[in-house]
This record gives sequence, structure tokens and C-alpha cells, in this order.
Amino acid sequence: MGGLKKQKVATPVSGAEKSKDVKIVTRHVVTLSEVEKNPRLVTLLYIVSLAKSGISEKALVNLVYLMRENGFNLGYNFVVVGNTPTSRDLLGDLTLLKYIGLVEVAGNKKLVVTSLGRELLSKVAPVISSQEDTIKKLYEALYPKVAPVDVEIDLKSRARR
Repeated sequence: MGGLKKQKVATPVSGAEKSKDVKIVTRHVVTLSEVEKNPRLVTLLYIVSLAKSGISEKALVNLVYLMRENGFNLGYNFVVVGNTPTSRDLLGDLTLLKYIGLVEVAGNKKLVVTSLGRELLSKVAPVISSQEDTIKKLYEALYPKVAPVDVEIDLKSRARR
């Protein structure tokens, strides 16, 4: 009896397993120079800059979706649940722009371009110049359709204060 030891074994309850393993996800670190070379990120940054008082993430996703539906495709894949489009790639790019410091979330829960973002946009103006008129026209035509989403975000952020 000297060699046997009791060992506790965790058994899953009703088939559900819970893992306490640490999952490491590797992400490629992106630099400003890589953003400058990426037309999709530069264009997304430019679209955010058109909203002078900021734009919510939800409204931006809707806007980019509507732009795609009107012929200006940035290459994002969308899934429409109900009437709400979502894009994992677009949200990932927004997170990247926030991480680098080109975009920030203002107190009103809206995305705004930082001074570093404006500086980058002035530096890469030729990348956008060929599409600038098209983007501005689409923004002016389509923003009124997503403006109610921004109003909803404003009302929710005021209610929480």
C-alpha cells in the first residue's frame, strides 16, 4: 500500500468543460510606416476624419457597409444580423488604429482622429487624393442614414453619466 496515492480528477458537469489554460494569441505588431503603406487603413482613417464631431463605431460600420453597397468597396466582409451589419475585419482595423494612436475614443464614446492621425493623413494625401471626391460625396450622402445611430449612442452615454 505504500506506492499508491489518491489523485483528484475533475469531471465535467453535464458535459460542459471549463478550461483554465492560458491561450496565447500572437498578433503582428504594426508600425506607423506599415499603416502609411496600407491604403485600406489610410482610407478608413480618412473616413473617420470626415466626421468632425466624431463617429461611433457602430455608425462607422454601418457607413462603410452602405458605402460598399453604393460601389465603394474597401474589402471588408460583412455579416448582417437583423438589419445590423458587422465586420470583424473592420473592427480589427479600428482597434489597430486606436492602438497605434491615430484614432481615439472621445468622452462622448465617438471615434476621433488624433493629431498624430491628422499628421499621417497630410503625409499620405496622394494615397487618398484619387478617391477623395468619391469618398466625400458618399459620406455626405450616406451619413444622414447612419446619424440616428450616433444620436442613440449620444443618448445612452448621457444617460449613464
